[in-house]
Amino acid sequence: MVRIRVLVVDDHRIFAESLAAALAAEPDVDVSAAGSGPAAMRSLERPVAEGRRFDVLLVDADLGGNVPGVRPAPVQEGNEDGLVDGISLVAGVRIAQPGVRIVVLAEKDDPRRAALALQAGASGWVAKDCSLSRLLTVIRGVLRDETHLPPALLTGVLRELTAARKHRTESEQLVESLTPREREVLRCMVAGLGRKAVAERLFLSPHTVRTHMQNVLGKLGVHSTLAAVALARRAGVGPVDLGPAGRIGVEESSSA
Repeated sequence: MVRIRVLVVDDHRIFAESLAAALAAEPDVDVSAAGSGPAAMRSLERPVAEGRRFDVLLVDADLGGNVPGVRPAPVQEGNEDGLVDGISLVAGVRIAQPGVRIVVLAEKDDPRRAALALQAGASGWVAKDCSLSRLLTVIRGVLRDETHLPPALLTGVLRELTAARKHRTESEQLVESLTPREREVLRCMVAGLGRKAVAERLFLSPHTVRTHMQNVLGKLGVHSTLAAVALARRAGVGPVDLGPAGRIGVEESSSA
């Protein structure tokens, strides 16, 4: 019998343990539980070293706390700091272990967050109060590369994904209007570097960096660094490599 290895991640201990116990009663399921994002990452890493991996991750959508090395979930309008929750964990696991199928467990249906979960790499979104048989159907379905959503969410999720695609296209066009130097400054902003750090990294004067940052905000049509970073992420702009800085360009004048 091929056994399915499942990891339940929820910071509500009673719920996590109860769900794990219910799943463990199935003859073809091996299950473990973790109470936080960092604990989940450690649980996922250990079996890899032993030549075994988890097959499915069940993660609480409202999981709290930061996950070391995991960037926040995609930024949406009005949430420029990003979602630091279970969806962020989805994104991190998808990068670290793309073979793991992920199902998000939610207290309530939310088309916007369900769309974010799918964009982050989840294969399913189910209610926490769904039946065990329904959850097992989803678990086995995602292992066949199926995507599972509650029927009531389909229309809303499709609307959100369509809007996100439109926003991404618009954001990409705005980023393309930047000069190569302005794009490099934007990547530094995405990495969280301040004006002084950007100046040191790019071998520019702080005054020149301020001019570039102002130009970036103007061309992107935003009024704050956070908004510029949000737009850049929607356009797929990643952060500059924060390894040892190298000389990217020569010193520019304040008019550069």
